[in-house]
Amino acid sequence: MSIPNILTLIRILLTPLLVWLLLNEKLTAALAVFFFAGITDGLDGFIARVFHQKTRLGAYLDPLADKILLVSSFVLLGHMNLLPSSLVVAAVSRDLLILTGVMTLTFFQVPLEIRPSALSKLTTLAQIVTVLVTLSHPLMAWASWLRKSLYVLTGLLTVASGLHYTILGFRIWERSRPMGTNGSP
Repeated sequence: MSIPNILTLIRILLTPLLVWLLLNEKLTAALAVFFFAGITDGLDGFIARVFHQKTRLGAYLDPLADKILLVSSFVLLGHMNLLPSSLVVAAVSRDLLILTGVMTLTFFQVPLEIRPSALSKLTTLAQIVTVLVTLSHPLMAWASWLRKSLYVLTGLLTVASGLHYTILGFRIWERSRPMGTNGSP
């Protein structure tokens, strides 16, 4: 197994620990775990690119690891009233939409290359920063306007990315259908 895939698996395995810490309101420890998970996310991509260790497994595992970590964080931080419910709903809905689209295309055997868009990468970065700022708030007094601005930016990017992937999914679907068909299997 490649080093990037091992780092991705570590990130997946850190998620239950993060969930346990959040459920027990140990925000400082949760911040440390989330920060470490974020480092593994950056490292796996860097190593895969620089050392030509990109794998098909990694193309699926890496975004899945991100989604597991971020959705868990958003749901629990929302439950703890540390994130706005609207932002939690937007983030979870986007990831469910993407997952449903990928599963649908896969079910109908539509060729699909898993590759995050620039907008998706920016959205993931904004979501990671949002979780980091939220978890670090007890340690650092972030201005209310700064947190709210970050939440609005993250929400807008999340919705834009969800719409982008929806449009992209429909385009892939349409290209996969032979000319003259109504799109039914």
